[in-house]
Amino acid sequence: MGKLTHLDEEGRAKMVDVGAKEATSRHAVARGKVLLSPETLTLLSEKRLRKGHPVEVARIAGIMAAKRCAELIPLCHPLSLTHVDVSAEITDGGVDIEASVRTVGSTGVEMEALTAVSVAALTIYDMCKAVEKGIVISDIRLMRKEGGRSGVYTRKE
Repeated sequence: MGKLTHLDEEGRAKMVDVGAKEATSRHAVARGKVLLSPETLTLLSEKRLRKGHPVEVARIAGIMAAKRCAELIPLCHPLSLTHVDVSAEITDGGVDIEASVRTVGSTGVEMEALTAVSVAALTIYDMCKAVEKGIVISDIRLMRKEGGRSGVYTRKE
């Protein structure tokens, strides 16, 4: 295992200097789930929730979150994103969320993809909490990343 890059020699948090790294095309995909009761799923599917349609609001919230990642995660670099796509699909057990983020730069976009999924999931929670208190957000994970020195990573599921 490599060393933690966000710690200095004395164990203090630091922002990694990526200035000498080559700018390359970078892409990351993350996924997560929001688990809902059958009753809430029916209301969601039939677009009968009072706050509006959570899936569409969650998609926009995820896109906005990816663009604001450096403001939320203290040691993330602000990035110029070239593309963000967030999908949210209603399934038998809830909502499956996927975020795909791209940039050309000297650091990856994994945190932006994970943040997009997290905020999209929280948005669904927020919009459904009036009818269900037992909502579960789960399985937020990086599925794939490409670009940079470490190359390609693909989660084996």
